[in-house]
Amino acid sequence: MEDDADESETLSSILSELESSHGCRDEESPLSESSILGLQSLLDAAPDNAVVVFWDRLAAGGLPASAILRPLSSSMEDSSPRLSLLAARAYLSLLLSPASPLFSLFTPLAFLSLLRSIRRSLKSLTLSSPASPELPLDASNGPSDRRRNGRKRKPPRPACRASTFPMDQASGVPDLLPRVLQLLDSVLCRVQLDGTADALKPLVETLSEILSSSSSHHGLQDLCFRVLYSLVSKPEHGDQTTSAAEVLRSLAPMLLSPVKSPSRASAIAFITKMLVPLGYENDAVRKALVYLPRFLSIKAPEKSEPRACAVDSIMEIVQAMQEEDRVGYAGFVVKMTQGKSQLRLLAVDLILSLLTSSPNSFVVKELPQYSNDNVWGVNCLRALIQRCSDSATAIRARALTNTAQLLGLLAVDSDSASHLWDLIGMGKVSFSDLLRSRCQDDKAAVRKAALLLVTKSIKLFGRPVEEVLLKILSSACSDPLVTIRKAAIIALSEACRIYPDGSVITQWLHSVPRLIVDNETSIQEDCENLFQELVLDRISRASNLNFEKDATSLESLFPEGLFDLLKGTCDSEVAICVRKICACLGKKKKIKVSVVRSLQNTIKISESLWLSTGKSIEKWTAPPGTWQLLSVVSLFTPKAVEWEFLHHHWHLLDKVIEEEHGKNNIDDGGEPNSFMWAGDRVHLLQTIANVSLELPPEPAAELACNLLDRLKNFNMNLSEVDAHVKALKTLCKRKATRAEEGDILVLKWVQQLLSKALEILDSYVTDVRESSKMDSFLTPQNRRKGTRDASISKLTFKAVTAAFTIGSSIIVCPSANIHGIVAVLHTIITSENSETKSRKLVGSTISFKELALPLYIQSWVTMGKMCLVDDKLAKRYIPLFVQELERSDNAALRNNIMVAMTDFCVRYTALVDCYIHKITISLRDSCEVVRRQTFILLSQLLQRDYVKWRGVLFLRFLLSLVDESAKIRHLADFLFGNILKAKAPLLAYNSFVEAIFFLNDCSIHSFNNETQGGLNNISQLFSIRGTDEKSRSQRMHIYLSLLRQMAPEHLLATSAKLCAEILAAASDGLLNIDDVAGLSVLRDALEILACKEMRIQPIRGSDSSEMDDEGGEGGGNINAARCRVVTQVAKKNLIQIAIPIFIELKQLLESKNSPLTGCLMECLRVLLKDYKSEIDEILVADKQLQKELLYDIQKYEAAKAKSTVAEAIANVQRSESYRSPLNGQNSAGIYTRVAENLGTQGKLASAVADAAAKAKVMSVLKEANRKTPTPLRAMNVPKLKDTQGSTGVLSSKRPQSVLESLRRRQSFESDEGD
Repeated sequence: MEDDADESETLSSILSELESSHGCRDEESPLSESSILGLQSLLDAAPDNAVVVFWDRLAAGGLPASAILRPLSSSMEDSSPRLSLLAARAYLSLLLSPASPLFSLFTPLAFLSLLRSIRRSLKSLTLSSPASPELPLDASNGPSDRRRNGRKRKPPRPACRASTFPMDQASGVPDLLPRVLQLLDSVLCRVQLDGTADALKPLVETLSEILSSSSSHHGLQDLCFRVLYSLVSKPEHGDQTTSAAEVLRSLAPMLLSPVKSPSRASAIAFITKMLVPLGYENDAVRKALVYLPRFLSIKAPEKSEPRACAVDSIMEIVQAMQEEDRVGYAGFVVKMTQGKSQLRLLAVDLILSLLTSSPNSFVVKELPQYSNDNVWGVNCLRALIQRCSDSATAIRARALTNTAQLLGLLAVDSDSASHLWDLIGMGKVSFSDLLRSRCQDDKAAVRKAALLLVTKSIKLFGRPVEEVLLKILSSACSDPLVTIRKAAIIALSEACRIYPDGSVITQWLHSVPRLIVDNETSIQEDCENLFQELVLDRISRASNLNFEKDATSLESLFPEGLFDLLKGTCDSEVAICVRKICACLGKKKKIKVSVVRSLQNTIKISESLWLSTGKSIEKWTAPPGTWQLLSVVSLFTPKAVEWEFLHHHWHLLDKVIEEEHGKNNIDDGGEPNSFMWAGDRVHLLQTIANVSLELPPEPAAELACNLLDRLKNFNMNLSEVDAHVKALKTLCKRKATRAEEGDILVLKWVQQLLSKALEILDSYVTDVRESSKMDSFLTPQNRRKGTRDASISKLTFKAVTAAFTIGSSIIVCPSANIHGIVAVLHTIITSENSETKSRKLVGSTISFKELALPLYIQSWVTMGKMCLVDDKLAKRYIPLFVQELERSDNAALRNNIMVAMTDFCVRYTALVDCYIHKITISLRDSCEVVRRQTFILLSQLLQRDYVKWRGVLFLRFLLSLVDESAKIRHLADFLFGNILKAKAPLLAYNSFVEAIFFLNDCSIHSFNNETQGGLNNISQLFSIRGTDEKSRSQRMHIYLSLLRQMAPEHLLATSAKLCAEILAAASDGLLNIDDVAGLSVLRDALEILACKEMRIQPIRGSDSSEMDDEGGEGGGNINAARCRVVTQVAKKNLIQIAIPIFIELKQLLESKNSPLTGCLMECLRVLLKDYKSEIDEILVADKQLQKELLYDIQKYEAAKAKSTVAEAIANVQRSESYRSPLNGQNSAGIYTRVAENLGTQGKLASAVADAAAKAKVMSVLKEANRKTPTPLRAMNVPKLKDTQGSTGVLSSKRPQSVLESLRRRQSFESDEGD
């Protein structure tokens, strides 16, 4: 009874509040919270007849059923989220109550209020803790707190006591919102949204907003997806295709989320597990689902990481679809590759995912059949390869990278690789041509991706790599960017690994090992690892091979490519790198014993095979490179070398030497392989020296005596002499019990050698002098040169060997006595000077340069070695070395002196520093070898800071950038582009203006006056003076090389310096532009200011065309900010400083009718083309110049638009879609396609329209010439007779020739021209 009384009291209170609100129609009167809670308690707890009583009493009071809508709607619009949700729950409960008038209660306005209530609660939901939704709201929810604190007090309305709905009073937003969504789902089962205008879209947007803002409230997400599924699955809510499209469109932001959030995963699961299965049974829903991936593709973001997330979302949805739908989407993706740049970039990623995720995309082994089921995969692959030549850099790079990844996944075996190669080569441009062109692309990102594609494609070639591609890969190993060099190393090594052909091995050996001296440590490590894998490990496979008597050739017994590797290491440039790599591997103890054993085994098998054929052992030589590599690796594995093996070959070489000397005594000739034997002897001695500690005592002593005896004979090759000296020193040092004992032994035999060598030199000088005196007293008829010349020739060889032995001995023992030797060498190297001074004294002096040039050269080399160990001697003779370097006409001597001067610079830096300006003259030597040697040696000194970049040194080095030799140019590019850019980044900026004056041989600049004060005689040697095309292009090449090294702020400062020091000097008369040099300086300055390298390039995003090797996101932001600041300062300097100078200079040039006026106008056009809208303000001081510039800019842009359109038309005509002969309809399609590709920009659109109009008129004129029916002839007009009497459309009294000439006229160009 008490409960009935309470319900009656609650009904009375609610009805009274409704009556009062119904009477106030002009004011919004929401229901109070107590009334809403009371109504909810009736709807939840009362029996059905109580709800009927509510409607009856409402009607009895004269209130319509809709009277409750207005107060409830007002309550749902309340700013308090809790009160708003309570009203929403009550409203939905009313709709679900028995006998409720749905048509009266469910109105669009009330439904929109309900949705706004739900949206308003989201903000409060995000502020509450999702982990504990049962907790009450905080102090911000005042009404709830007040009720909770006053539960024991009597409520203000007796009819609505708190004890009736205690849980409602404690409920918050996290509790109410799920209940509201549950009720909403139930209501949608009773009502139909099809008849309610604008109800579906707001509902879907509200639910999507809940999904995106409540990622951690999984219960809410499930409820929202349940409601969305109800909207799509039930046709009573409207057209199912429209509903599904609306739902899917609302989920698109979550699907394209840049991060993999839970809401994104839930949305994908809802689509793939609920909507896609529904689409299998419902074609209306399927129709919307089919277009979802396409919609997402159009809306996908452009940046890298968000785009990758979008691709993942799209592919998860596509994989859940039926095969037919996947094929249709694949066709759409192929069409995307012909769209805008953003779509093309996304398409290349989608193609990769489509082909890798769908195993039936195409069956690689059945590609030649091209069945209908797998043709979509073929089309995708073709489209991907076509995008490798895209006009956009980022798309080219991405397409190349994805193609490489795809080929790596699909080419699983030889058959698959073969069929893939057939497939990718079906295009108009061969795949090999594509690789070559992309590996030489201007953009670094494209080159890197192309090198990756080469690495993955090598398996597909089925044959050794082409020579042209190998050279491209080899040059890429010297790229300025670290990542490019790494990619090139990997590609070239992969080619060497799969196809160990002679040409591949040669290119690998000349490209990869030299990177052991790279500045990047990781590249050095890669170089070591690859050398160990591809060279040492391959050689070590021959360690257990045995000689087979039935073998016909040595190559058949050993692994493929082994002898090509060994022979390649004999190259002088490669050998240096091999020694460095082996030294690094040896220090890390990575050289295996099997390598040494394999090399010994190779030599043994080669000898056995030679003897098995019955040939003489004297004509046998070991495979090239075996002894050389053995001499290098044996230092780190001395115990692996067998003494019996070394002893056998040492005696064998001795035997060959004796036989060679015997033959030389008989016929004065040698065997063709004597040089090979000499090289093997040198490396054998080095091997013996390496393993000297492991030699037995008696054989070691015998070997030392043998070495010394052979040195005392002075009849060996010079390379052998040095090897003998070093081996003998090593034996003495290692076999001595103490270090002092070893030094004494070395000094003892060195003094013996020096004494014997001094005797030989003294004897030779005396003999030559006596011979010269005898010849001076004889007439030419009485001179007998035959026998005497032969004997002198033998003595000369012995004297040269003695001089070389002296030098080698002094190096190994600096403490030896050399006083007597200095006098003899001084006599030889100064003989030419003495002969010049005493020309009148017949027979008093001789010239060894004329009589014995080899001795003369070797004496200079030996004197240089002696100066290295004696500083007093160096002070006396260094000026003589410089003098001989300047005046000598022998390239070999100049080269040797250059090497000696480099060593002097390291040992006696202060003494040589004053001669650097004379040494650098060799950079312009007539001999390429001397120039290259000078460049390399001076570069090494500069890197080690023995020589500083000051004076004319840097300026003279610049000319190496345009040297006649390609090798020197390559070295110079590497020096300026890599080494100096890192070591001296400000050098190019500080010396740029001086370089302009220096290269033009213009002495106006103060720097040039100071540096060239005493060198005017050689100024032309280091200048590229002239206005001819070749000289200008060479100078511009140097300028651009320097500009590429500058930072944006340095480019700005350089621009200001050019204006202040050259342009301003010319306008002020300080620079004489009437002179050829001054005119060239001014022209160069204008061309530099107009070049694209001088412009400050904007910093692009992650998908930029260029690559930042080591920079990260923070560095990119800093660079972007710096670039923006520099750009603003550049604009300010242009307006305030440069433009006034340009105006004055233009007036000066015009007054002199200078040919540089056009160059100045072109420079101004380039500088101001980005400020077209501000030209009126910038050039306010010169209105005529303003008009001329505007005209030039308009003319240039029109010509550029015209050429762009012409190129686009040609590209479209060459495409596959337009291979048929052009007709009128096809021609119109071409221009429509061109207009779509180029966009709707004003000048481009106008140019396309002009081209289309021109083509149309040309077509009409051709048809008129052929007298074929035209639209004009088909018109219903009176037929008149022409002058010939025939009936036609046109008639005139003018002669036929005039009409014919007009008809044939084909020029429709504008008056501006090109």
